[in-house]
Amino acid sequence: MATDEQAKADKKTSLTTKIMIGMVAGVVVGLIFNQIDSAFIDTHIVGGLFAMVGKMFVNALKMLVVPLVVFSLICGVLGIGDIRILGRVGGKAFVLYLLTTAIAIAVAIGIASLVGPGAGFNMEGVDTGGIVAKEAPSVWQVFANIVPTNPVAALANGEMLQIIFYVIVLAVAALMLGEMSEPFARACEYMNELMMKIVGIVMSAAPYGVFCLIAKTFTEQGPELFVPVLAYVGTLVGALFLHLFVTLMIILKAFSGLDPFTFMKKIRPAQIFAFSTASSNATIPVTYRCVTERMGVDNSVASFSVPLGATINMDGTAIMQGVATVFLANVYGVDLGLSGYLTVIGMSVLASIGTAGVPGVGLVMLTMVLGQVGLPIEGIALILGVDRLMDMIRTAVNISGDAVVTAIVAKSENKIDMKVFADPEAGTTSDELDIDPAAEAALANITHPHPSA
Repeated sequence: MATDEQAKADKKTSLTTKIMIGMVAGVVVGLIFNQIDSAFIDTHIVGGLFAMVGKMFVNALKMLVVPLVVFSLICGVLGIGDIRILGRVGGKAFVLYLLTTAIAIAVAIGIASLVGPGAGFNMEGVDTGGIVAKEAPSVWQVFANIVPTNPVAALANGEMLQIIFYVIVLAVAALMLGEMSEPFARACEYMNELMMKIVGIVMSAAPYGVFCLIAKTFTEQGPELFVPVLAYVGTLVGALFLHLFVTLMIILKAFSGLDPFTFMKKIRPAQIFAFSTASSNATIPVTYRCVTERMGVDNSVASFSVPLGATINMDGTAIMQGVATVFLANVYGVDLGLSGYLTVIGMSVLASIGTAGVPGVGLVMLTMVLGQVGLPIEGIALILGVDRLMDMIRTAVNISGDAVVTAIVAKSENKIDMKVFADPEAGTTSDELDIDPAAEAALANITHPHPSA
């Protein structure tokens, strides 16, 4: 009996191990392929097979985002049952997200100012890469756009803030209808459980998707792209790691009392997915599973905080903007001064609210910031070569910030199961694609009854 239990325990944790193996193997294969000059490998293996599998995997994750957010958020609001509590949870999450983003970019500017990357850099012959500056949105425009003119279009286009707003209004209206909403609530509970099963199906292919995404990226980028901007890369990675392992963990411990080491172990699968996809939105299903099943956060908090964080909380991206701004200011010999840096902090926080969590969004946000402080947009071309790999790291930091705030809010509302949080095996049972033959047979008998029944 003990042997069977041990075998089951080993099986529970096997997918996480496979994902780690896939990521490491992807790095190794990518670096090897980068050194091989072969049209066949570039065209059919990297640009063909790896690109196809990686794209399919990311698309599958994105496929889950909107329905998962819709049904989990409806269930969460209905589960709270009190609109005032919903407002309190939302207010706490919103303030904490803005606070962590502001702290992130302030720390990044401080580190970059001390290190001084970019001094003496030669801009001659640098390609601009076709980056076009975008106008910074006003604070009024950002909040006005939260209300959708067409909820169906918002759902179709994945406009996360608009979706969250509409679904909350829908769920609040269902609460106001009282008993009439019971069939609706049961249907949403079923759809939420169904979506979590689909998440399990998609995650069963994770090791292969992660391998292809990582291998393709490292094959195309290679290590030599880091050499010209080594000071920028080193400063940015250092600032990202400092925020992840020190700042966020101090905030977590100070505001919730939760153990940072346990938290980092529990959030690791989401960090791997974020690193692989470079998309906070695509990682929503995995982040949601980590905070609910692995950490014990109640759905009433996680269903709101996780998708909101993926949309407005971009700690890693804000850090990139701070370091990149200081880097480009040094390149062009511009002294931004205190007012310039305060402008960068304010603009980054504002831009993070109104910008989607998709790959490459950091460069779009950076054009807004640079335009506000008078730095040439063409300077972005200096960091284009390394941005993809930096995007992967900063996305992992982004979703870690989402999980930290979610855990803090849940603890403050007594909406976290501490037994689940402390259990190292919690939430690992669904890491494998598990099909129950008895359940299949029972459902088949319902839909197609046996003549003798």
